[in-house]
Amino acid sequence: MSNFWDSSVWGSMNLVTVLLLSLLAASLLKKSVKFLQDSLIPTSVVGGAILLCIAAIYKFITKDVMFDTAFFGGNGSSVLEVVTYHTLALGFIASAFTGSTQKLSKQRNIEIFNTGVTTVSTYLIQAIVGLGITIIAAHIMKDFFSASGILLPFGYGQGTGQALNYGNIYETEYGFAGGKSFGLTVAAMGFLSASIGGVIHLNVSKNRKKREQAVERQVMAEDRATEKDIPIFENMDTLSVQVAFVLMAYFITYIAMSLLGALLPGMKAVIFGFNFLLGVLMATLSKIIINKMYQKNILKKKYINEFLMVRVRNFFFDIMVVAGIAAIRLNALGKYLGILIILGLAGAVVTYIYLRIVCRVLFKAYEEEQFLAMYGMLTGTASTGIILLREIDDNFKTPVSDNLVYQNFPAIIFGFPMMLLATLAPKMPGITLLIIVVFFIVMNIILFRSFIFKKRK
Repeated sequence: MSNFWDSSVWGSMNLVTVLLLSLLAASLLKKSVKFLQDSLIPTSVVGGAILLCIAAIYKFITKDVMFDTAFFGGNGSSVLEVVTYHTLALGFIASAFTGSTQKLSKQRNIEIFNTGVTTVSTYLIQAIVGLGITIIAAHIMKDFFSASGILLPFGYGQGTGQALNYGNIYETEYGFAGGKSFGLTVAAMGFLSASIGGVIHLNVSKNRKKREQAVERQVMAEDRATEKDIPIFENMDTLSVQVAFVLMAYFITYIAMSLLGALLPGMKAVIFGFNFLLGVLMATLSKIIINKMYQKNILKKKYINEFLMVRVRNFFFDIMVVAGIAAIRLNALGKYLGILIILGLAGAVVTYIYLRIVCRVLFKAYEEEQFLAMYGMLTGTASTGIILLREIDDNFKTPVSDNLVYQNFPAIIFGFPMMLLATLAPKMPGITLLIIVVFFIVMNIILFRSFIFKKRK
């Protein structure tokens, strides 16, 4: 049994505390440094950058890895990766518990479907560009991992957690030295592309609103409760109920992944890499069951509180981003720096151009709002997209925010093959690139179906 003063007892607690303190420090910087305010860089990214800089300075002075010291339990770097892995799934699960169940019009369903298809098509064009660059680089650089470019859509399109997942698979199963840090760095560059690129677009297009600073009324949880919801303070706090639902769905997800892993042992790494996807499915099923029980009057109150569940989701995503950036090992990226810069710039440019075309053709009623939200989401996260959206649609008068929520289901369905192709890329990068090109063409035929067939007619 460990003594309570041992580092094994306090290491993880110290690590979580430092992650949260970095968020507080980042929040203070955001409020006091004009450049950070104007850049719209998320607080979690600033927090992760603070820890990354401190760790780099510590490494330079002591030659040791800061997060692997006794203060953090001796294995803090590994814990950061585990935290990033879990919070990705937990954030997606919380997202699945949110969202209205109201019936949508036919036109709205078409717009949501098109948003989901656009998401997958952007993954694919990012994969084409990224994989094309690294296949060429592998012919120039000796022993370079040619499939590494496919991490671009996972870092840009899906964020820190998935970039870590596939970087880890490539590092442990295919010998890509520094694969985890490579993926995490691509994701960090995506946040910069979203924030800086979004600001440039806003300023050039003159769409950014000049809003005066106003004293905001603090929104309390009670303001969001109705007589149908469970009381905020009962025998169990409502926030605790939301967290319990999220962890319940994740526990069921773990059981499902374990069973699938036992049935398909050769696919175990891939199955557990899809923890967020299976988590969304389990959370969706759980939500359906809970809603049915409420409709049948088995449950007297609504136990899922939308407002608090969004807070839970944002908490997990904040921790995911700050932990993911802090986990980057800069010393593992020395020989990859040039490729990373090329990937980052190419990813930002191709995402920007492709989304401008799609939004101009398919979302004419709210072209700018849809573009900014999708550009932010497909280089950072959904939260980054919402940050950019609020600059020109602060009251969410357009349906763009709903598009981002509901598009997850068509995006998951069409995007699943992309995840399988990522496991093929290390073995046959050229064939994988060809398949992705064909897949991209098919997805764009689906996306522009009304435009194409209207022209033919």
